[in-house]
Amino acid sequence: MSNSAQDFSNALADAVERVSSSIVRVESGRRRPASGTVWSKDGLIVTSAHALEREDGLEIQLESGETQSATLLGADSASDVALLRADGEFSVPERAPKDSLRRGNLVLALSRPGRTVRVNLGVVNALADEWRAPGGGKIEHYIQSDVALEPGFSGGALIDASGRSIGMNSTGLLRGTALTLANATLERVVQALLTHGRVQRGYLGVSSVPVRLPHSAAELSAQRGGLIVTGLEPGGPAETAGFLLGDVLLRLGGQKLESIGELQAALEDRAAESVPLTILRAGVVQESSVTPKARS
Repeated sequence: MSNSAQDFSNALADAVERVSSSIVRVESGRRRPASGTVWSKDGLIVTSAHALEREDGLEIQLESGETQSATLLGADSASDVALLRADGEFSVPERAPKDSLRRGNLVLALSRPGRTVRVNLGVVNALADEWRAPGGGKIEHYIQSDVALEPGFSGGALIDASGRSIGMNSTGLLRGTALTLANATLERVVQALLTHGRVQRGYLGVSSVPVRLPHSAAELSAQRGGLIVTGLEPGGPAETAGFLLGDVLLRLGGQKLESIGELQAALEDRAAESVPLTILRAGVVQESSVTPKARS
């Protein structure tokens, strides 16, 4: 092997070594443990929500082999993030800035499904901005690589060739697809779980489908489509606010509503507070307001 190839190989091994102490094994009653990634030096650990079989009796195993108990602070199945706390002082990996990652970059997936850290190498093959997971979770930055995420890899870290953390790996967001939750998503969800024990998502209590607006309505509203109300939950926020079947939802909190995903995004972190609403009713654009309720 040439010196340059050997040097590069050693650099990757060094990167793994720098981060390995930040990867823990998570025991939650499953036959196969999951992995977790240290989020803060005071013992916050992120892992995959789908990998937790129970909420109590959780344990983590450290690089030293020491096993200790951990407490579940909260979990969000829609973004597949769970937050644990353990006692002690931990090593936190350096986090890579969002714009440092490019398609074609080499990345390493780290996990600890057993006693030692395991590593898989791959290439970033897809990057995109905000994406809405099938369960409704908002993912600020879509990252996909061809790293093989074997059982036990969920909850571990994806790192770049310099040993900086890109995010947390998950196989629970999209069936049959391994994705990485970027640090921006983790930061938002961790803060919500610390504050509320869950991510607060509002709901209106409506059934709706996207529609294309007539030319005159499109000109009045300055958008091409909206969501027509096809059903109302009795006593729900929408019915309480006076919604009618056939109303077309145009904007909520200033955000356009041309798809179900945009409605879900507009309701993120909005519960129990009045939000301005723009609707189209009988050909007339009207301003109103609604108070979404928090999903239980």
